[in-house]
Amino acid sequence: MSKLENPVLMATIGAAQGLRGEVRVKSFTDDPTALGDYGNLHSADGRVFEVLEIREAKNVVVVRFRGVNDRNAAEALNGLELFIERDNLPDDDLDEDEFFYADLEGLEAVDGTGKSYGSVTGVFDFGAGDLLELKGPGRRPVLIPFTEWSVLEIDLEAGKLLVDPIAAGLVDDKDEGTGNPFSKKSK
Repeated sequence: MSKLENPVLMATIGAAQGLRGEVRVKSFTDDPTALGDYGNLHSADGRVFEVLEIREAKNVVVVRFRGVNDRNAAEALNGLELFIERDNLPDDDLDEDEFFYADLEGLEAVDGTGKSYGSVTGVFDFGAGDLLELKGPGRRPVLIPFTEWSVLEIDLEAGKLLVDPIAAGLVDDKDEGTGNPFSKKSK
């Protein structure tokens, strides 16, 4: 099996469920039970997984994969991340203001004057809303809120995000463009 060219993380396998080889899976899809609708899932080590059955549980889905027939085989999969090729994601179903996290990574964040604040290296949600991680040459990574106030425009073709540096917390205020939201103002 060849390595995926543009992998997108779809799920992480958790603990075994029962004795017939089922596993608990944390799905990162909008509809967790649609995990198998994107085609076969791939692990980083090259294994391919076909979903045979899937059902909802409390915070996860319970999945039975082809070839995983007992509890021992299921336990061996604990912690395994499952990916698909980016091309398998259905772009047609997205609204104008919806994006796949994978498409945002690598975009350059610029303000209205064209000043760069780095590129998106990750998208995170710790429970209070989505955050974009920006990293530039010689800079430490910073997190900015992924909101309509801080990210004004997304241009996937140009590979850029238009950001409001003040709303994003990248500068103190309009008069003081230090680029450091934690710097002390002189009195």
